[in-house]
Amino acid sequence: MLKIGNKTFQSHFLLGTGKFKTLDIQKKAVEASGAEILTFAVRRMNIFKPDQPNFLEQLDLKKYTLLPNTAGSKTAEEAIRTARLAKASGLCDMIKVEIVGDDQTLLPDPFETLKACKVLLNEGFTVLPYVSDDLVLAQRLERVGVHAIMPGASPIGSGQGILNPVQLQMLTETVHVPVIVDAGIGSPADTALAMSLGAQGILLNSAVSRAKDPVKMARAMKLAIEAGRLGFEAGRIPRKAVAVPSSPTEGMSAIDQ
Repeated sequence: MLKIGNKTFQSHFLLGTGKFKTLDIQKKAVEASGAEILTFAVRRMNIFKPDQPNFLEQLDLKKYTLLPNTAGSKTAEEAIRTARLAKASGLCDMIKVEIVGDDQTLLPDPFETLKACKVLLNEGFTVLPYVSDDLVLAQRLERVGVHAIMPGASPIGSGQGILNPVQLQMLTETVHVPVIVDAGIGSPADTALAMSLGAQGILLNSAVSRAKDPVKMARAMKLAIEAGRLGFEAGRIPRKAVAVPSSPTEGMSAIDQ
């Protein structure tokens, strides 16, 4: 179960809705994912013109919680304006704060992100900031009241997977709000690893929408997320430098030569 603010979800999968080749593939992939939260860039939608076509039109939006994001923002002020537009349109009071600080790596700007989060929290938003795997920043964001931390596993859309698993695990063990890994996921193995390290959710888009078969990949990601979470909850055995026999040697009967 995933709790974000005052909302509770059964699925730990958050799926982006962009980049699909067709709206039909998008719809089937969303259904196969089992995701309850769908994210999208506010700036790519005609949010005040419901009669205009958009990439959510094939979906029964009553089944999902929408998570608008502020993609395209370079400053806190731009992100705040975008969030207010999303809220005014009646979409949702949840917002993913995404403020890019570098055009080459698309890494988030920590200073502008923190500034925007403070303002939006004061305005009553449920705030989920996209950040790097910076533990100090995560702790500071938690102190100001954000409802989740969304560290990138690696650069957006790169498919490189988790570049720093040690740092990710340290982050999940330190903060007390959900850690939702966002950006850089490439395969179901990446999602299973992230969840086994203590992440409480996975947000991805490209790994599904750009797969050869997005529908199969959406289902594969769903199952990997579930497996990783179950494995984390079950508790893995400790790593050892030497072999440990599976069968105990004590009490074994002797065999005469």
